[in-house]
Amino acid sequence: MSGSSLRAVGWARSLPLSRDVKTARDWARDNLRKLEWTARAPDTVDAVLLTVSELVTNAQVHARSNAQLMMTWDERCLHIAVHDASAQLPLPRAASTDGLGGRGMFLVEALADDWEARPCPDGKTVMACFHPPAAPTTPTA
Repeated sequence: MSGSSLRAVGWARSLPLSRDVKTARDWARDNLRKLEWTARAPDTVDAVLLTVSELVTNAQVHARSNAQLMMTWDERCLHIAVHDASAQLPLPRAASTDGLGGRGMFLVEALADDWEARPCPDGKTVMACFHPPAAPTTPTA
C-alpha cells in the first residue's frame, strides 16, 4: 500500500419530476464554487453544467423518473452521476435534422473526459468524469 491517501468530497441531490433542470444546474454550480472551479476553469464549469442539464433531462423525459444527482470530487476526477428508474441504457446517436431532441448523450460524450452507464437493480446510473482544470503556468523569461 502506498503512502498516499485518497480524499474525496461529494454532494447528492434528489430531483423530483416537478423540479426543473435549472434547479440541478444551480445546485451543481454552487458546489463547483466550493471547489473554486468557477473562477479557475469557467469553460470546464460550462461543460459540467451542460452535462448535468442533459443527464437530468434524460432521466425526467426519457425515463419519466425522478433523478438522483451526485457529484463527487476525488482530486483526479469530478464525477457527475445521475440515477433514474429506467433500465434502458443511453447511447449516443447521430443527430437528425428532423427532430429537436436526441443529441444529449452525443453532447455528453463530446464534453466529458469519459462517461459510462451502468445498470442497477432499480434502474441505471449514468456517470461522466471531468478532469481537474490545469494549474496556471508561470511564463518563463
